[in-house]
Amino acid sequence: MTSAITNAALKQYQQTLAQTPGSAALQKAVMNNGVLKSSESIEAQTKMDQTFSIDLSTGAVSNQKQSGRCWMFAALNTMRHGIQAQFKLKDFELSQNYTFFWDKFEKSNYFYENVLKTADQPLDSRKVAFLMTTPQQDGGQWDMLTALIDKYGIVPKTAMPETYSSAKSNELNSVLNLKLRKDAVTLRQLVADKASDEQIAAAKDQMLSEVYRMLAYTLGNPPTTFDFEYRDDDKAYHIDRDLTPKTFYDKYIGWDLDQYQSIINSPTADKPYDHVYTVEMLGNVVGGREVRHLNLEINDFKALAIKQLQAGESVWFGSDVGQSSDRQIGILDTKIYDKDTLFATDLTMTKAQRLDYGESLMTHAMVLTGVDLVDGKPTKWKVENSWGDKVGEKGYFVASDAWFDEFVYQIVINKQFLSPALQTVIKTENDHPTVLAPWDPMGALA
Repeated sequence: MTSAITNAALKQYQQTLAQTPGSAALQKAVMNNGVLKSSESIEAQTKMDQTFSIDLSTGAVSNQKQSGRCWMFAALNTMRHGIQAQFKLKDFELSQNYTFFWDKFEKSNYFYENVLKTADQPLDSRKVAFLMTTPQQDGGQWDMLTALIDKYGIVPKTAMPETYSSAKSNELNSVLNLKLRKDAVTLRQLVADKASDEQIAAAKDQMLSEVYRMLAYTLGNPPTTFDFEYRDDDKAYHIDRDLTPKTFYDKYIGWDLDQYQSIINSPTADKPYDHVYTVEMLGNVVGGREVRHLNLEINDFKALAIKQLQAGESVWFGSDVGQSSDRQIGILDTKIYDKDTLFATDLTMTKAQRLDYGESLMTHAMVLTGVDLVDGKPTKWKVENSWGDKVGEKGYFVASDAWFDEFVYQIVINKQFLSPALQTVIKTENDHPTVLAPWDPMGALA
């Protein structure tokens, strides 16, 4: 039944507002200060101090500036921590621009391949529309970064420093997405005209050559060999000559990336716990490592993060950072704002409901570097962000355990911390995971 808003109903709403105790004062406060400042809790701030029973020393934070590379910064930060300690390099960074270049290049090829796979579908099909909405973007997930490292290695920041477009990526994204959409027109037309595989491959090869040139102009040329030259914290001089990105990774990082597993907490009905999932059309390197998520109940999820921190290793994680957070003071807490009381309404949703109804999804990746345990239970978590040192406590944030429960969706864990039963699940299901739709919230890019 259709029911329009009547004048009588409007009068009743206005009367209810006028009769609400304190409404005039609250209206003035919100109009002048906004929703967040008007509902912010000082009590929540006092409880979120930067003291933790487990606190890893990780040095100065990095700064992704005006780009969406948080997933990349967070992953490279977890890897640089070991280099800083082993080689006495206090504020050492790996090149985020180097992996940015190859991610853009590989995402372009990944897009072309998906355009060809869906070329027989109409433009208004949901998959084609999904592809064309954002051909590529800055965001990504852990498995996408490892796919890049497997193929291209890593270099120190000195070997490929930041450029205007790596630090402020809007212009590059705009022109690159324009090109990719234009190329999609050509590729779909070639398929419609029944062009040969050779003709399509030649057209795509030319497109990729042009993409490479665009990336080289904006981000610079990725090095094939370089010298790693530095002075350590004791002022001792070192130089390691003629390294390749792969040999640098093997020598200075040396992680077996196959040992790291993406773990998610998605309590929605369509994703039973203790099973492995992937997302259709999510990735960057064609033929490279594919996205694999093991879904676990929240207490098992957190226990793994604690185990890894106790072993002295930081934890990459993905969350909805904009929810219940004060960016300037660096607090992530479900009680930081009391909007329900301010508006005299119930805004409560479960984590599953927020995912199912589009209220929340993973938007940002950071690093867990500490946790405060009281009687063996976590109360708050230390977070290394990548927004520079002008926010939070010199760039470090603190998240309440309640916030972790509600808004953390993904962590990356060394498989050695998984139970034998979960390791068996991974071995059994990684080759044939449950495939989720491209628009599933677990396919969100941080």
